[in-house]
This record gives sequence, structure tokens and C-alpha cells, in this order.
Amino acid sequence: METESIVYFHPIQDMHKMTAAKRHWWEGASLPGKALEAAETGGLFVPVDCPVPCFYYKKKPWPQEALTEAMETALHGAPGMADAFLHPQIMTLLSEEGRARWEPRPETMERLAAAMFAVCAADCLFQRGRVNVLLGRPEDTAWQMETTGRLLAPYLPRINSLRFHYEEVEGADIWEEEAEALDAYGYEYGLVPDMSPYLVTEEGLRCGRERCSGVILDFAETPRVPRVEREEQTVYADLASHPEKERNCARKNGRVVYISPIKYLDTVVKSGYYRKIYATAMSSTQT
Repeated sequence: METESIVYFHPIQDMHKMTAAKRHWWEGASLPGKALEAAETGGLFVPVDCPVPCFYYKKKPWPQEALTEAMETALHGAPGMADAFLHPQIMTLLSEEGRARWEPRPETMERLAAAMFAVCAADCLFQRGRVNVLLGRPEDTAWQMETTGRLLAPYLPRINSLRFHYEEVEGADIWEEEAEALDAYGYEYGLVPDMSPYLVTEEGLRCGRERCSGVILDFAETPRVPRVEREEQTVYADLASHPEKERNCARKNGRVVYISPIKYLDTVVKSGYYRKIYATAMSSTQT
């Protein structure tokens, strides 16, 4: 993983501050980024806070070329080997081609997930020892399996249950294709992972009837709607930052703590409010 800093481009929140990138028509538009301390992410990367004003000049929307140029300048000014992470609202200002260019690299997503786990999921992993992994696109299975192994490595001595949920593909055998990764858990930790295929429903792919608890690590781009234990606290780590997944978790009456890269980065660059909410939720389950 080469990324040393992650520039987070997000909508400006304080409407009393600058709402346009330019005050005068002759000026160039710029996005000043503020590098924060690496300690904020446990030393995994340097977060760079880069809020994007609502407008380009006065009430004029951002021209795509101007926004792209301003983001490129901010990215190149970040320390070390930098990558970008765009808030979905910023993504909507770009064309489909532009959005593809600004997708974060896989190693960036892994760094984000590792930092997010350390802050928001470590306690649950150590206390519950149960993990469910919702795999996404079949063509990305190898990367997802490798990433899962690296993310869970610090916690594996305490994990006693690991289940992978996957999409069945005709002519493919995930047990055979991922045998090396699956066997490694048994060789080193005496852990034998379970494998559960998704159900095919009218609404799309869905998890089976097995109930999940502990930590749910979700790589899927669309909701798989896992069933969760009624009596235990669950941490739902959504790497896709999907709004519908967050709404589904909110309906669980506080039993599911939802975390995502966007929520984590908002925590880092803003007030730390989300970490306080998580700590309150976890402490309530221990009393």
C-alpha cells in the first residue's frame, strides 16, 4: 500500500463561510487543503481536509474542467504519495468519465478500512469474535479475500467465527479458487471459514437466513440485507458507503452501528461526533 495521504473532497458545511470558489471574476478557482495529523488515523495515512464550495463564482455552478483542475492542484499539493476520496455529492458534479478518474485506488480503500476498523470495530471484534464478510462483484473476489485477510490479521487470534457470503457463478468454484486464502486461516489460527451463497430474489441478491453478529464487512455495491442477531450489538462496516444500507441499519433500534469510509472521514475532518456516538452505543451494550 503506497498511499501516504488521502485528500477528502467534501461539500463545505458552514454556509456562513465561503460558498463560492472565486470572489472576483478574474481570479482562478482554488481548493486549499489542510493536512491533518497522521495520529488522527493511527498513523495509517495523513488525512487532508479539502472542502468544496457550493458554487464556482457567485451562484454559478462549477464547470467540470475548473473543478477537475482545482482538485488536481489540491491533490498534487498534498504530502507524500497522495490519493483522493470524493464525497458522493462532489461526484455528482462530474461526468461519468470524470467519476471514473477520481475513484480511489484499492490500496486507498484498504487504508481507510484499516483505520476505520481500528477506531470503530476493534472492540467489537475482540469482544464478540464473529465476522461476516459480504463479498461483492465476483471478478473482484481475489482482491476482496486478500483485503479481508489483511484487515482481520490483527484480530484473528480472537476471532472464532468467520463466514463469507458470495455470489454463485456458473462454472466457478469459489472453494477451489480461494482454497489458499481459506486454508491459511486454519493453518495459522485453527479457524475454518464458512461459505454461504447469496439467495437470488426478485429484489436481487440477498443473504441467507443465517443471523449475523459481531462485525459485518460489506464489499457489495448494493444491499444484501443480512439478518442480525436480536440480542447482540453488531458493527456494520460498509465499504461502499451506500445510503440504503445506512437506512437499513438505522431501523434496527440501535442494535447495529453503521460505519463507512465517508462517515469515518467526516469524523476525522470534522468534530469526532461519530466516534462519540459509537462509544456510547457500545458502552450501553456492556451495562
